[in-house]
Amino acid sequence: MKDMVSVAKEKAKKHTAKAEEKAEKVTARTEVDKEIAHEKSKAKQAEANMELYREKADHRAEQRYDGIHHHHQPPVTAAGTTTYPVSGGKHHNQPTVTTT
Repeated sequence: MKDMVSVAKEKAKKHTAKAEEKAEKVTARTEVDKEIAHEKSKAKQAEANMELYREKADHRAEQRYDGIHHHHQPPVTAAGTTTYPVSGGKHHNQPTVTTT
């Protein structure tokens, strides 16, 4: 879901860059000014693309962290106390000790 939002933002930034390029080309007096407008547009589009992939990497890192984070918290009982396995906790059917 977050990737879809990032893709939409990237597309919007690219379209904005293209629109700005067209506006600059209309007001450009020389061919060099038009080339400069085109290069600026390409740079903005590349920046939007780079931002997309950075956000995607951040999303993957969040997913990975969230998956690890939740699996390592000790279980909590209804009374609000934490239970820990008596011995290493390698098997689910081992007795547990409750702490308060």
